[in-house]
Amino acid sequence: MSADPTGPNEPAKGKDGQPGLVSAALSGLCPRCGAKTLFAAPALLADECAACGLDFLALERGGRFVGVVTMLFALVLILAALGIDAWLRPPLWLQLSFWAPVTVGAVVFALRFYKAMWVYHSYEESQP
Repeated sequence: MSADPTGPNEPAKGKDGQPGLVSAALSGLCPRCGAKTLFAAPALLADECAACGLDFLALERGGRFVGVVTMLFALVLILAALGIDAWLRPPLWLQLSFWAPVTVGAVVFALRFYKAMWVYHSYEESQP
């Protein structure tokens, strides 16, 4: 039986000891040091890592396609809402109270995942 070197509170590590993309998106982990400094707000990248000084804004090249990600998620959520409305016919107040937080949460997660993906991809390309 082999012991896991990471404790229960340690993030999952990918290749080269970097944190994995999903844990980075959820926790906002720096690709270089793994500190929780990738995001300054729920879906806003920080300028640089407070722990190691890595410039995140220089690594994020895909910022102009954020609207496409948001529109794709909006399309999926609209189709899901229409399907549930046709299937269950819930009252309007119930639809609004359910879909408003689901939409905000899904879009914030999608933006965090998308931005973390671009930063991690750029960081891996910049490493020798």
